[in-house]
Amino acid sequence: MVPYTRKNIFPNRRGFSTDSSEAGRNGDNTKTVKSRHRAFVALGSNLGNRIGLIEEACRRMDEAGIKITRTSSLWETDPMYVEHQDAFVNGACQVETDLDPLKLLDELKRIEDNMGRMKTVDKGPRNIDLDILLYNQQVFDHPRLQIPHHSMLEREFVLRPLCQLITDERFPSSFSTKSIQDSLNDLPPSATPISTLTPLSQYGPSLKPLIANRPTHIMSVINVTPDSFSDGGLHSEQDLTSITSHATHAIRAGATIIDIGGQSSAPNAQSISAETETQRVVPAIRAIRATPEGTRSCISIDTYRASVAEAAIKAGADMINDVSGGTMDPAMLHTAAKLGVTICLTHMRGTPETMTKMTTYPPGKLISTVGEELLSRVQAAEAAGVRRWRIMLDPGIGFAKDATQNLEILHRLSDFRQIPALHGFPWLVGASRKRFVGRVTGVTEPRQRTWGTAATVAASVAGGADVVRVHDTAEMMQVAKMSDAIWRI
Repeated sequence: MVPYTRKNIFPNRRGFSTDSSEAGRNGDNTKTVKSRHRAFVALGSNLGNRIGLIEEACRRMDEAGIKITRTSSLWETDPMYVEHQDAFVNGACQVETDLDPLKLLDELKRIEDNMGRMKTVDKGPRNIDLDILLYNQQVFDHPRLQIPHHSMLEREFVLRPLCQLITDERFPSSFSTKSIQDSLNDLPPSATPISTLTPLSQYGPSLKPLIANRPTHIMSVINVTPDSFSDGGLHSEQDLTSITSHATHAIRAGATIIDIGGQSSAPNAQSISAETETQRVVPAIRAIRATPEGTRSCISIDTYRASVAEAAIKAGADMINDVSGGTMDPAMLHTAAKLGVTICLTHMRGTPETMTKMTTYPPGKLISTVGEELLSRVQAAEAAGVRRWRIMLDPGIGFAKDATQNLEILHRLSDFRQIPALHGFPWLVGASRKRFVGRVTGVTEPRQRTWGTAATVAASVAGGADVVRVHDTAEMMQVAKMSDAIWRI
């Protein structure tokens, strides 16, 4: 693994509160400004739509003026203390608030009550659980509330998400002399390994990138374009029967995601208007969603335009696949946050028209540089309000990479998963039929690059990819299954 230097990977904001007042120009016009405090709130659920309930609680916190500034991943964990209940989803969020600890507690309990929480068994099942973990750098002891809580040092499901937010910070000195990370390291290994969760849609299972024997998901490509490099002209919004037939066969062959695109991102592809792109993809999405197979499948919109993404999601798509990582449309990340859907951030430099001229990386630092540039997109997404558990990453094979660099990424894909700041994210790899496959194999016709693509799928699974994006769904499903049997053990 290439050594990775962490530069402001998890920025620690040590200014825990602001001044409570500011003076006017004279003593008679003094203004009082409410203090803003930094706090960390635990998120948990083990009943119903667990992720959906946590997201609803986050929305209600924001509406109540408890501003969420960052979130951890969501982690699926076995129940603790009362063991005969369903698995929990746990996470944490960093918030800014002008409420004191008890008033913050009251507001969180009000949100729980309004969401229908009924506490019947202590530490038992609950649809939503919101607990204050830290408040500024204070120790707060009250009959109703203890901050930090004495038992948090034994709870991996608390310390692990907290470490994602403030890795190097310490607890208040009167509570513990250790850092939060050291406290986590002191815990014994979990009996059942825990993993982050990334939801794809409301219908299917979430991705669990830290589970060793997880299955690889197949994303099947349908381009409603005349000029895509491999399947351009095969599908048109004028022939929805062809599109639904292709999607149906792909789902029956094992695809769990159907990726719909209306604008080619091939090098030097002609750009079309957002209106034209929307007119291509929206009818296709509606038609696929109306089929029996498409009713409960995940549909992805492949676009770098926010307006197209929003129209697609409203038409029935579940997630966004942005080859620019949110760089080509400044509204994209805010739109993804507003819609509350998962977004795949791809590493790319420039645009499809310019990216082939932007393949220069520091010698020996391709992986670390791509990782750092992807991290900047993660941070931009978080700043726009995208929840960490709603982010998937793609190293961008073929995007601002030459053939040798594409091969190095496939060879060293697992190194990305070891970068501390990117730990726990799911990875998508899309090498299907691309030009470098033809260059290596000597196959000039993209549709004939099946065998070369099969090798890239096997390499992706071996390197830890959670999703592979392919054109030949049935064939690559077999490759993925065999690769899972070899490497996912």
